[in-house]
Amino acid sequence: MTAPISLEGWDITSAASTEWVPWGSNGKATAKVLGSADGFVVALVRAEPGYAGDAHVHAHPELLYLVDGAVRNQGRDMVAGDGYAAAAGSSHDEFETDTGATYVVVFRV
Repeated sequence: MTAPISLEGWDITSAASTEWVPWGSNGKATAKVLGSADGFVVALVRAEPGYAGDAHVHAHPELLYLVDGAVRNQGRDMVAGDGYAAAAGSSHDEFETDTGATYVVVFRV
């Protein structure tokens, strides 16, 4: 006999039923929040060509996986399949895409 599966502590979201919302300050990206737990958020982001993130310092770790497109991050060119982990206290000075990009980001608010 199998024990019932518990969803206590889980936030499982269907991307198909989640609305795209504005992302960043320049109006060139949208995101779907796919779940959150213990202050962490998982988001799917679509950045249009010309998107640039604002410079900031990470109060908490941030993890990113680039699904599609290309970005320039901290002086490094990244393409689909690349990712990064930024430690708390690290400075994020450059994040931009000339081609557009889709990525999954995990961060704490």
